[in-house]
Amino acid sequence: MDRAGELLFDPLLPWVAVAALAVLSALFVGFALWRGLRGWWLRGLAAAALLIAIANPSYQQEDRAPLSDIVLMVVDESASQRIAGRPEQTERAAQAIRDAVARLPNTELREVTVRTAGDNAGTLAASALAELMAEEPRARIAGAVMVSDGQVHDVERMPDLPAPLHVLLTGEDNDWDRRLVVRNAPAFAILDEEVLLTVRVEDQGAVPDAVSGQAELTIAVDGGDPMPFAVPVGQDIELPVTLPHGGMNVIQFQVAASEGELTDRNNEAVVQINGVRDRLRVLLVSGEPHAGERTWRNLLKSDSSVDLVHFTILRPPEKQDGVPVTELSLIAFPTRELFLEKIDEFDLIIFDRYKRRGILPMIYLDNVRQYVERGGAVLVAAGPDFASADSLYRSPLSEIIPATPSARVLERPFLPELTEAGLKHPVTQGLPELGPAPDEGEEGPGWGRWFRLIDTDPKSGHTVMAGDTERPLLVLDRVGEGRVALMASDHAWLWWRGYEGGGPQLELLRRLAHWMMKEPELEEEALTATAEGGEVTVTRRTMGDPPGPVEVEGPGGETFALDLTEERPGRFIGTFETEETGLFRLAEGEMTAIVGVGPSAPREYEQTIASGDALDEAVAARRGGIQRIEEGLPSIREVREGRIAAGRGWIGITPREAYLTADVTVTPLVAPLLFLLAAMALTLGAWLREGRR
Repeated sequence: MDRAGELLFDPLLPWVAVAALAVLSALFVGFALWRGLRGWWLRGLAAAALLIAIANPSYQQEDRAPLSDIVLMVVDESASQRIAGRPEQTERAAQAIRDAVARLPNTELREVTVRTAGDNAGTLAASALAELMAEEPRARIAGAVMVSDGQVHDVERMPDLPAPLHVLLTGEDNDWDRRLVVRNAPAFAILDEEVLLTVRVEDQGAVPDAVSGQAELTIAVDGGDPMPFAVPVGQDIELPVTLPHGGMNVIQFQVAASEGELTDRNNEAVVQINGVRDRLRVLLVSGEPHAGERTWRNLLKSDSSVDLVHFTILRPPEKQDGVPVTELSLIAFPTRELFLEKIDEFDLIIFDRYKRRGILPMIYLDNVRQYVERGGAVLVAAGPDFASADSLYRSPLSEIIPATPSARVLERPFLPELTEAGLKHPVTQGLPELGPAPDEGEEGPGWGRWFRLIDTDPKSGHTVMAGDTERPLLVLDRVGEGRVALMASDHAWLWWRGYEGGGPQLELLRRLAHWMMKEPELEEEALTATAEGGEVTVTRRTMGDPPGPVEVEGPGGETFALDLTEERPGRFIGTFETEETGLFRLAEGEMTAIVGVGPSAPREYEQTIASGDALDEAVAARRGGIQRIEEGLPSIREVREGRIAAGRGWIGITPREAYLTADVTVTPLVAPLLFLLAAMALTLGAWLREGRR
């Protein structure tokens, strides 16, 4: 415990009044001296006694408990600090500071470790220093040390330190790195149209002369085989890309690693572009007018992205007047152009209650079959004619239609239901939840009944809906590169009209169209993944047996198995969390997928060369220094406040000499009444002395 004393004043009058009295007293004493009065010095003593009494001095003694000085240290362990030999440098420097502070008398160390912040915020070392400083009394802070590569992303939040700030810089003078930058990449793009991506390969740091001015760039789409290109370094490169399919397309760019560069983690970028169709071109062929024809047309025309070509055969089949078929239409309909020359321009062809009448020759229908095998899509909405001798099935289309008509038409009420396959298939999965709820106490979907079903025997594909004692109602199949759907009833329009509550016809048609367009989200067998922050959700859809674990390969090459749980029939879900950013590869059986976690270009790897440039101003303002660890670890000295606190091989801290007051004793030095009497006596003595001649 230390004792310290000091003189205190507690004036009876304001200090302004005391100063005025002192000036007046000095004038009176000076005047007395000028007049030659023999008692001038007694007058001066009287004035001094009066002023001392008014000032009311006292002596204060304090019992003080000295407090230790505090040194703050921020240790940067962000992603950019985990490359090359920086982890070892960081730990060595941090331990040296701990040991040096421990040797200083009456000095303590407070430290905090900084890691990569979320949301691609980078290294928030200044914020960490501000929080550490806020926990300690400002009067005790003697200095701050930051062990980092200098790539700090919140310098503007540097606190106002009352002591020097120093930076011990990791890295080497000869470090260099090559990085890939994606300057322009849209979030959406139209299928079958080129979109320009702008990329750039940059070199940073002390680039060796032996490194060529060109780099090898590879591009892979959805984890496919990479395509190599030789590109110049330091120039923007525009790459035209045509998306292969709708939905999310994952495009991976990668630059071959060069010998000696710091890291290859920034040699890769992942761009995710959602492919959308500009227009959906649909050809609707109606065999005859009926109640459901307008429903099909209204459904298709309600979507502004659908270009509809519709023709209807208006002449009833029972009318026999000898008029040639080619002369029945008011205008010549371009059947040859549609079914031979431009058929591949359509995304979907719908045959609505169509039957053979000689209007479409067999060669046209055979071309439709070939169109499907090449990747087209056909939907057959069957009516009673499908069971007749003029059935569309009695044509080349029989090779692709997935069910054979039995020539029976069942006209009685039935409730459409999902089959076991329909509960799993993405086209019909969850449809009951989109329709009216069933009545209380009843099971099954709550939608309305239909009244006609064409009896068929399925021969391929998946029967996803059934009716009237499990007879096929909706059958989906893949043929060659294309897809075919058969709706074995022409009463779907009852749902559209809201009969008995209606049903989800609009959603069913939308899903059918998107499945036929091969949209990834409606594939029966699919492995997909989505990332939100550091959480990755893996989805496996299948029509078969439950899948096994998914093998996940991280950006660094490490692998692990992820178990899936059944969320609903045919849909299995698994999640995992990761702090890594980059491309994750997934595999389950023959199914593969990739997902990008985090930003395409993490902020931590934008600048990997260690540099104190970002911290120069903040360090200079606090009279500190920036020193490279590779040049040797500095010693710590004590310097006086306001002096330069860094030099070659040393850094300084400012002792604060803070203390805690344990006890205070105040002793008055004067008795005001006694000094007032003394002043009066001195004044009387001066008068008496001056009165003697």
